Amino acid sequence: MSIIPLLATSLNRRDEEPNIQLAIKIVSENNAMAIIELVENLGQKNKNIRHDCIKTLYEAAYRKPEMVADYWNNFLPLLDHKDNRMQWGAMTALAAIVEQNTDAALKSLPVLAKAADAGSVITKDGYVAILVILIKAGKQEVFEMLNEQLLKSATNQLPKYAEMACAVIDDKDKAKLRETLLKRRPDMTVESKLKRLDKVIKKIS
Repeated sequence: MSIIPLLATSLNRRDEEPNIQLAIKIVSENNAMAIIELVENLGQKNKNIRHDCIKTLYEAAYRKPEMVADYWNNFLPLLDHKDNRMQWGAMTALAAIVEQNTDAALKSLPVLAKAADAGSVITKDGYVAILVILIKAGKQEVFEMLNEQLLKSATNQLPKYAEMACAVIDDKDKAKLRETLLKRRPDMTVESKLKRLDKVIKKIS
C-alpha cells in the first residue's frame, strides 16, 4: 500500500503533524518499503508532495537513522535544488544520518560547504551539526572547517555553534577556538548571547 495518501498534502492538511506521525509509524514498523517510496518521490513535480517526503524522511532519520542511512547519495544532490525547502531539508536529513556515513561525509565536505555558504540559516545549522558530529566521531581534521564557520557565522547563531564546538573539540584545538571567539566577541550586540559566548570562552580558557 502506498504511503503517499498519508502525507499532509494528500490529507488536505497545511500543518506537518501528519508527516511527523507517519514518520513515527514507519520507524515503529521498520517499514523499509515506505522509506524507499519517500526517497523515490523526492523528485515529485508536485512541490508539496516532495516537501512532505523530505520532512517525513528526516523525521524518521531523527528517530531511527539506520533506516535512512543508505540514502546519503540521494540527499546530497538536493543541496543544489532550486527549491530552498529541499536544500535545507536535505542538509537536515544528512545531519541526521552522518554518524552512519562518516567516510561519505568527509568526501562530501566540498559540496556540503558550498551549500552552507549559499544556503539559509537552517542549511548552515545542518552543516555545522555535521562538522560537530564528525569531530565527535574522531575526525578532528574537520575542525578548521568548523572554525571557519565560527569566524563568519551570523551573531545570532554564534553562541550555539560555539557551545556545540566546545563540547567535542580536542584539547589541542581549544586555544584556536578561544582565539576565534575572542575575535568575534566585539560583534555581539545582544547581552544574553554575549553571556553565552563568554561562558564558552571561560570554559576553554
